[in-house]
Amino acid sequence: MSNTIATNKSGISPLVVAAGVIVIAGLIITGMRFLLGLGAVTNLSDNNPWGLWIGFDLLVGVATAAGGYTTSAACYLFGIKKYHAAVRPAILTGFLGYSLVVVALLYDVGQPLRLPFPFFVQQGTTSVLFEVGACVALYLTVLFLEFSPAALEWLGYSKARNLAARLTIALTIFGVVLSTLHQSSLGALFLIAPSKLHPLWYSSYLPVFFFVSSIFSGLSMVIFEGTLSHRFFHDKMDEAHLKAADKIVQGFSKAAAFVMAGYFFIKIVGVAAAGNWAYLGTGWGAWFLVELLGFVALPSFLYAIGAREKNNRIIRWAAGLTVLGIVLNRLNVSLVAFNWQLPASERYFPNWMEIVVSLFLVTLGVLAFRFVVKRMPIFFEHPEYKDAH
Repeated sequence: MSNTIATNKSGISPLVVAAGVIVIAGLIITGMRFLLGLGAVTNLSDNNPWGLWIGFDLLVGVATAAGGYTTSAACYLFGIKKYHAAVRPAILTGFLGYSLVVVALLYDVGQPLRLPFPFFVQQGTTSVLFEVGACVALYLTVLFLEFSPAALEWLGYSKARNLAARLTIALTIFGVVLSTLHQSSLGALFLIAPSKLHPLWYSSYLPVFFFVSSIFSGLSMVIFEGTLSHRFFHDKMDEAHLKAADKIVQGFSKAAAFVMAGYFFIKIVGVAAAGNWAYLGTGWGAWFLVELLGFVALPSFLYAIGAREKNNRIIRWAAGLTVLGIVLNRLNVSLVAFNWQLPASERYFPNWMEIVVSLFLVTLGVLAFRFVVKRMPIFFEHPEYKDAH
């Protein structure tokens, strides 16, 4: 199948048209949000002060951007050099993902200009949310520095590039520490709401759940992003990247299978420790089992089969299921199973404009990714630095 996007007779791709419509709609709603306030474009309320922009844009965004720290740790800390070709795409995906998380926060914060206040005006150092904000800000800086060698190679600044490259190990260690902290702390945010979050999703192990799931989310996102990149940016890949693709997919599938099996086990332990077995016989229990069996146990099994049979097709299907499962889990915790005891009339459902803004941010991320990989040495090694890796 051609790796180019089909175009119509006018030479304009349907995907480009769709992206253009989303961007224009997003810009209009952005203007409305900042001129008229949150109430004009959202269904947020006192019962539901956090909506889609936190549940999807932040929680899902941070989890799916975890490929940066997992891949760089595998390559530089564990010394698995066969994954080197995946590092720059993963770092780029992580950098764009975290950048858009910060942009999404600007939308969600009632007074967006006060986003830096907790750091410079009134430090809430006893708050988990402060720790999340500090770690995300620091890790975004780390990702920028990790990404900078590719940009500096493109710009031709060799001295600055060599200086940035020397920081790789230190930045990788710092990135893993920061990621461990804020991935788990995002789960810890919901520990203060035991009466609002359904017992099947509420657990004292929530920080552990969020951190462990970020690992296989990152691994799966690298496979998922690589699958799309091989289709649409195949012409930008050098021989080394093309040869390494199968090893990366199969190696990450083995790791993901083990981590997901462990995650499945600790989720069961969480239900047992809280004595919540009776809830499994309810409608909420059926939905919980859909998430746990359909989007954790099944892809874990598919990953194992795919790795054993060296079947990349099965592995890629497992990656897609896993990414969907992460989306489902984060939305279940933050939206679906939150305030579960309220009547339907008082439950939160996002305004269509909230959905458009989320699509707008995702589209910006895709367009930025496309811009970078078309120009910078992401899927190929710069000819002047082939011996520097």
